Amino acid sequence: MSIQARRHEDVGIFDGFPVQPPNELDTLRQAIEHRLGHWLNPDAARADLLNADLLNAAMRAAALGAGKRMRPLLVMLVARDLGCTSPALVDVACAVELVHAASLILDDMPCMDNALLRRGRPTVHVQFGEDVTILAAIALLSRAFGILAAAQDVPPAVRARLVARLAETVGTQGLVQGQYLDLRGNRGTENDIAVTNELKTGVLLGVAVDMAAIVAQAEDTVAASLRAFALAAGHAFQLRDDFLDVAGNDSAVTGKDTGKDAHKATLINAVGQDEARRRLALHLHDAERHLADALGPRPDTRRFVDGLFGRVAAGAPN
Repeated sequence: MSIQARRHEDVGIFDGFPVQPPNELDTLRQAIEHRLGHWLNPDAARADLLNADLLNAAMRAAALGAGKRMRPLLVMLVARDLGCTSPALVDVACAVELVHAASLILDDMPCMDNALLRRGRPTVHVQFGEDVTILAAIALLSRAFGILAAAQDVPPAVRARLVARLAETVGTQGLVQGQYLDLRGNRGTENDIAVTNELKTGVLLGVAVDMAAIVAQAEDTVAASLRAFALAAGHAFQLRDDFLDVAGNDSAVTGKDTGKDAHKATLINAVGQDEARRRLALHLHDAERHLADALGPRPDTRRFVDGLFGRVAAGAPN
Protein backbone atom coordinates (compact mmCIF):
# COMPACT_ATOMS: atom_id res chain seq x y z
CA MET A 1 0.00 0.00 0.00
CA SER A 2 1.33 3.44 -0.91
CA ILE A 3 2.08 6.22 1.51
CA GLN A 4 -0.73 8.19 -0.10
CA ALA A 5 -3.25 5.89 1.56
CA ARG A 6 -3.46 6.25 5.34
CA ARG A 7 -3.23 2.92 7.07
CA HIS A 8 -5.46 2.13 9.98
CA GLU A 9 -2.64 2.30 12.52
CA ASP A 10 -1.69 5.77 11.23
CA VAL A 11 -5.18 7.20 11.42
CA GLY A 12 -6.44 6.65 14.93
CA ILE A 13 -3.61 8.08 17.02
CA PHE A 14 -5.38 11.38 17.63
CA ASP A 15 -8.96 10.08 17.54
CA GLY A 16 -11.40 11.99 19.70
CA PHE A 17 -10.15 15.44 18.68
CA PRO A 18 -12.37 17.12 16.10
CA VAL A 19 -10.72 18.89 13.19
CA GLN A 20 -9.45 22.33 14.13
CA PRO A 21 -11.87 25.09 13.09
CA PRO A 22 -10.44 26.39 9.79
CA ASN A 23 -11.10 30.02 10.69
CA GLU A 24 -8.97 29.74 13.84
CA LEU A 25 -5.95 28.41 11.99
CA ASP A 26 -6.57 30.84 9.14
CA THR A 27 -6.57 33.73 11.61
CA LEU A 28 -3.26 32.64 13.11
CA ARG A 29 -1.77 31.98 9.70
CA GLN A 30 -2.85 35.40 8.45
CA ALA A 31 -1.28 37.02 11.51
CA ILE A 32 1.98 35.23 10.75
CA GLU A 33 1.86 36.22 7.07
CA HIS A 34 1.14 39.84 7.95
CA ARG A 35 3.99 40.01 10.43
CA LEU A 36 6.43 38.27 8.07
CA GLY A 37 5.51 40.86 5.45
CA HIS A 38 6.22 43.58 7.98
CA TRP A 39 9.68 42.21 8.80
CA LEU A 40 10.55 41.71 5.13
CA ASN A 41 9.27 45.04 3.89
CA PRO A 42 12.12 46.77 2.02
CA ASP A 43 13.44 50.08 3.24
CA ALA A 44 12.27 52.56 0.59
CA ALA A 45 15.29 54.78 1.20
CA ARG A 46 17.66 51.93 0.25
CA ALA A 47 15.55 49.98 -2.25
CA ASP A 48 17.32 51.33 -5.34
CA LEU A 49 20.87 51.17 -4.00
CA LEU A 50 23.08 48.52 -5.62
CA ASN A 51 20.09 46.33 -6.49
CA ALA A 52 19.12 45.99 -2.84
CA ASP A 53 15.57 45.53 -4.08
CA LEU A 54 16.67 42.28 -5.78
CA LEU A 55 18.12 41.00 -2.52
CA ASN A 56 14.90 41.80 -0.68
CA ALA A 57 12.87 40.19 -3.45
CA ALA A 58 14.88 36.99 -2.94
CA MET A 59 14.25 37.13 0.81
CA ARG A 60 10.53 37.61 0.24
CA ALA A 61 10.40 34.83 -2.35
CA ALA A 62 12.02 32.49 0.18
CA ALA A 63 9.75 33.34 3.10
CA LEU A 64 6.39 34.64 1.88
CA GLY A 65 3.35 33.20 0.19
CA ALA A 66 4.22 29.50 0.30
CA GLY A 67 4.08 26.63 2.75
CA LYS A 68 1.68 25.63 5.50
CA ARG A 69 3.52 27.62 8.22
CA MET A 70 3.71 24.43 10.27
CA ARG A 71 6.56 25.56 12.52
CA PRO A 72 5.35 29.06 13.41
CA LEU A 73 1.83 27.76 13.97
CA LEU A 74 3.26 25.12 16.29
CA VAL A 75 5.04 27.86 18.27
CA MET A 76 1.83 29.81 18.72
CA LEU A 77 -0.49 26.89 19.45
CA VAL A 78 1.81 25.20 21.96
CA ALA A 79 2.46 28.47 23.79
CA ARG A 80 -1.25 29.23 23.94
CA ASP A 81 -2.00 25.73 25.24
CA LEU A 82 0.61 26.42 27.93
CA GLY A 83 -1.29 29.55 28.95
CA CYS A 84 0.85 32.20 27.24
CA THR A 85 -0.99 35.12 25.63
CA SER A 86 1.97 37.41 25.00
CA PRO A 87 1.65 39.61 21.88
CA ALA A 88 5.30 38.74 21.20
CA LEU A 89 4.33 35.18 20.25
CA VAL A 90 3.84 36.04 16.59
CA ASP A 91 7.31 37.56 16.38
CA VAL A 92 8.90 34.51 18.01
CA ALA A 93 7.02 32.38 15.48
CA CYS A 94 8.26 34.56 12.61
CA ALA A 95 11.86 34.20 13.76
CA VAL A 96 11.55 30.41 13.57
CA GLU A 97 9.99 30.61 10.11
CA LEU A 98 12.77 32.86 8.78
CA VAL A 99 15.38 30.34 9.91
CA HIS A 100 13.37 27.62 8.20
CA ALA A 101 13.22 29.67 4.98
CA ALA A 102 16.99 30.29 5.07
CA SER A 103 17.68 26.58 5.58
CA LEU A 104 15.52 25.62 2.59
CA ILE A 105 17.14 27.98 0.10
CA LEU A 106 20.61 26.85 1.17
CA ASP A 107 19.54 23.19 1.02
CA ASP A 108 18.37 23.71 -2.59
CA MET A 109 21.64 25.27 -3.79
CA PRO A 110 23.58 23.56 -6.62
CA CYS A 111 26.45 22.73 -4.23
CA MET A 112 23.97 21.06 -1.86
CA ASP A 113 20.91 19.24 -3.29
CA ASN A 114 20.84 21.13 -6.61
CA ALA A 115 17.03 21.40 -6.58
CA LEU A 116 15.06 23.23 -9.24
CA LEU A 117 11.61 23.18 -7.62
CA ARG A 118 10.39 24.09 -4.15
CA ARG A 119 6.66 24.12 -3.33
CA GLY A 120 5.82 24.09 -7.01
CA ARG A 121 7.93 27.13 -7.91
CA PRO A 122 11.48 27.59 -9.19
CA THR A 123 13.94 27.56 -6.30
CA VAL A 124 15.36 30.88 -5.16
CA HIS A 125 18.78 30.38 -6.75
CA VAL A 126 17.08 29.60 -10.08
CA GLN A 127 15.15 32.87 -9.84
CA PHE A 128 17.83 35.17 -8.46
CA GLY A 129 21.20 33.47 -8.86
CA GLU A 130 23.45 31.72 -6.39
CA ASP A 131 25.19 34.88 -5.17
CA VAL A 132 21.98 36.68 -4.26
CA THR A 133 20.57 33.51 -2.70
CA ILE A 134 23.50 33.07 -0.32
CA LEU A 135 23.23 36.70 0.76
CA ALA A 136 19.46 36.36 1.17
CA ALA A 137 19.93 33.35 3.46
CA ILE A 138 22.40 35.28 5.63
CA ALA A 139 20.03 38.25 5.74
CA LEU A 140 17.09 36.04 6.76
CA LEU A 141 19.11 34.53 9.60
CA SER A 142 20.22 37.97 10.75
CA ARG A 143 16.64 39.25 10.67
CA ALA A 144 15.46 36.28 12.75
CA PHE A 145 17.96 36.99 15.53
CA GLY A 146 17.18 40.69 15.40
CA ILE A 147 13.47 40.01 15.82
CA LEU A 148 14.08 37.91 18.92
CA ALA A 149 16.56 40.33 20.46
CA ALA A 150 14.09 43.21 20.14
CA ALA A 151 10.92 41.29 21.08
CA GLN A 152 8.61 43.42 23.20
CA ASP A 153 6.66 42.10 26.19
CA VAL A 154 9.37 39.49 26.85
CA PRO A 155 11.62 39.71 29.93
CA PRO A 156 15.31 40.21 29.05
CA ALA A 157 16.32 36.85 30.52
CA VAL A 158 13.69 35.09 28.41
CA ARG A 159 14.83 36.95 25.29
CA ALA A 160 18.39 35.80 25.94
CA ARG A 161 17.24 32.18 26.22
CA LEU A 162 15.29 32.48 22.95
CA VAL A 163 18.30 33.86 21.08
CA ALA A 164 20.61 31.20 22.50
CA ARG A 165 18.20 28.39 21.59
CA LEU A 166 17.84 29.62 18.02
CA ALA A 167 21.62 29.89 17.69
CA GLU A 168 21.98 26.25 18.73
CA THR A 169 19.43 25.30 16.08
CA VAL A 170 21.35 26.95 13.26
CA GLY A 171 24.92 26.01 14.21
CA THR A 172 27.04 22.91 14.46
CA GLN A 173 24.62 21.44 17.02
CA GLY A 174 21.79 21.68 14.49
CA LEU A 175 21.07 22.51 10.86
CA VAL A 176 24.64 23.14 9.72
CA GLN A 177 25.83 19.84 11.13
CA GLY A 178 22.83 18.00 9.70
CA GLN A 179 23.46 19.36 6.22
CA TYR A 180 27.16 18.51 6.45
CA LEU A 181 26.38 14.94 7.51
CA ASP A 182 23.89 14.62 4.67
CA LEU A 183 26.54 15.75 2.17
CA ARG A 184 29.73 14.22 3.52
CA GLY A 185 29.41 12.31 6.77
CA ASN A 186 26.44 9.93 6.51
CA ARG A 187 27.85 6.41 6.07
CA GLY A 188 24.45 4.82 5.60
CA THR A 189 23.99 2.97 8.88
CA GLU A 190 20.60 3.30 10.53
CA ASN A 191 22.13 5.29 13.37
CA ASP A 192 23.85 7.67 10.94
CA ILE A 193 20.58 8.19 9.10
CA ALA A 194 18.68 8.82 12.33
CA VAL A 195 21.20 11.42 13.53
CA THR A 196 21.16 13.23 10.19
CA ASN A 197 17.35 13.26 10.14
CA GLU A 198 17.21 14.59 13.69
CA LEU A 199 19.54 17.46 12.81
CA LYS A 200 18.01 18.30 9.43
CA THR A 201 14.30 17.90 10.18
CA GLY A 202 13.64 17.28 13.86
CA VAL A 203 15.71 20.24 15.02
CA LEU A 204 13.33 22.81 13.51
CA LEU A 205 10.31 21.16 15.09
CA GLY A 206 12.29 20.98 18.32
CA VAL A 207 13.10 24.68 18.31
CA ALA A 208 9.44 25.52 17.61
CA VAL A 209 8.23 23.73 20.75
CA ASP A 210 11.25 24.86 22.77
CA MET A 211 10.57 28.50 21.91
CA ALA A 212 6.95 28.06 22.95
CA ALA A 213 8.00 26.47 26.26
CA ILE A 214 10.55 29.25 26.91
CA VAL A 215 8.09 32.07 26.23
CA ALA A 216 5.43 30.35 28.35
CA GLN A 217 8.06 29.65 31.05
CA ALA A 218 6.88 26.04 31.18
CA GLU A 219 8.19 23.50 33.68
CA ASP A 220 11.19 21.40 32.69
CA THR A 221 9.16 18.19 32.54
CA VAL A 222 6.72 19.77 30.11
CA ALA A 223 9.56 21.08 27.94
CA ALA A 224 11.17 17.63 27.90
CA SER A 225 7.93 15.97 26.74
CA LEU A 226 7.52 18.58 24.01
CA ARG A 227 11.08 17.95 22.86
CA ALA A 228 10.42 14.19 22.73
CA PHE A 229 7.28 14.89 20.69
CA ALA A 230 9.27 17.02 18.23
CA LEU A 231 11.91 14.32 17.84
CA ALA A 232 9.34 11.66 16.98
CA ALA A 233 7.41 14.02 14.71
CA GLY A 234 10.62 15.01 12.95
CA HIS A 235 11.39 11.38 12.12
CA ALA A 236 7.85 10.99 10.78
CA PHE A 237 8.11 14.05 8.56
CA GLN A 238 11.52 13.00 7.25
CA LEU A 239 10.11 9.60 6.35
CA ARG A 240 7.26 11.37 4.57
CA ASP A 241 9.78 13.38 2.56
CA ASP A 242 11.70 10.21 1.74
CA PHE A 243 8.54 8.60 0.41
CA LEU A 244 7.74 11.70 -1.63
CA ASP A 245 11.18 11.48 -3.22
CA VAL A 246 10.70 7.91 -4.40
CA ALA A 247 11.15 7.80 -8.15
CA GLY A 248 7.84 7.89 -10.00
CA ASN A 249 6.14 10.49 -7.83
CA ASP A 250 4.95 13.49 -9.81
CA SER A 251 6.82 16.75 -9.14
CA ALA A 252 3.66 18.63 -10.03
CA VAL A 253 1.99 16.93 -7.06
CA THR A 254 4.85 16.96 -4.58
CA GLY A 255 5.88 20.52 -5.47
CA LYS A 256 9.59 19.66 -5.64
CA ASP A 257 12.10 17.52 -7.51
CA THR A 258 11.80 13.77 -6.98
CA GLY A 259 14.27 10.93 -7.32
CA LYS A 260 17.13 12.99 -5.87
CA ASP A 261 17.64 10.61 -2.92
CA ALA A 262 17.85 7.44 -5.00
CA HIS A 263 21.54 6.96 -4.18
CA LYS A 264 21.60 8.70 -0.80
CA ALA A 265 21.51 7.19 2.66
CA THR A 266 17.83 7.22 3.60
CA LEU A 267 15.88 4.89 5.84
CA ILE A 268 13.83 3.66 2.89
CA ASN A 269 17.01 2.69 1.05
CA ALA A 270 18.40 1.06 4.21
CA VAL A 271 15.41 -1.02 5.37
CA GLY A 272 12.91 -1.01 2.50
CA GLN A 273 9.52 0.63 2.08
CA ASP A 274 7.45 -1.80 4.16
CA GLU A 275 9.68 -1.48 7.22
CA ALA A 276 9.90 2.27 6.74
CA ARG A 277 6.08 2.51 6.78
CA ARG A 278 5.98 0.46 9.99
CA ARG A 279 8.45 2.83 11.61
CA LEU A 280 6.47 5.82 10.40
CA ALA A 281 3.46 4.48 12.29
CA LEU A 282 5.57 3.98 15.42
CA HIS A 283 6.94 7.53 15.25
CA LEU A 284 3.40 8.90 14.91
CA HIS A 285 2.25 7.00 17.99
CA ASP A 286 5.28 8.15 19.98
CA ALA A 287 4.61 11.74 18.96
CA GLU A 288 1.02 11.55 20.16
CA ARG A 289 2.04 10.04 23.48
CA HIS A 290 4.63 12.69 24.24
CA LEU A 291 2.32 15.50 23.19
CA ALA A 292 -0.38 14.17 25.50
CA ASP A 293 2.16 14.05 28.35
CA ALA A 294 3.08 17.68 27.73
CA LEU A 295 -0.31 19.27 27.16
CA GLY A 296 -2.84 16.90 28.67
CA PRO A 297 -6.43 17.52 27.55
CA ARG A 298 -5.74 20.96 26.02
CA PRO A 299 -6.91 20.44 22.45
CA ASP A 300 -5.63 23.21 20.16
CA THR A 301 -2.16 21.84 19.43
CA ARG A 302 -3.38 18.24 19.27
CA ARG A 303 -6.05 19.13 16.70
CA PHE A 304 -3.44 20.90 14.61
CA VAL A 305 -0.96 18.02 14.84
CA ASP A 306 -3.67 15.55 13.89
CA GLY A 307 -4.13 17.52 10.67
CA LEU A 308 -0.38 17.60 10.09
CA PHE A 309 -0.03 13.87 10.56
CA GLY A 310 -2.88 13.36 8.13
CA ARG A 311 -0.91 15.37 5.57
CA VAL A 312 2.21 13.35 6.36
CA ALA A 313 0.49 10.17 5.31
CA ALA A 314 -1.23 11.89 2.39
CA GLY A 315 2.05 13.33 1.15
CA ALA A 316 1.20 17.05 1.15
CA PRO A 317 3.99 19.65 1.39
CA ASN A 318 4.47 21.45 4.71
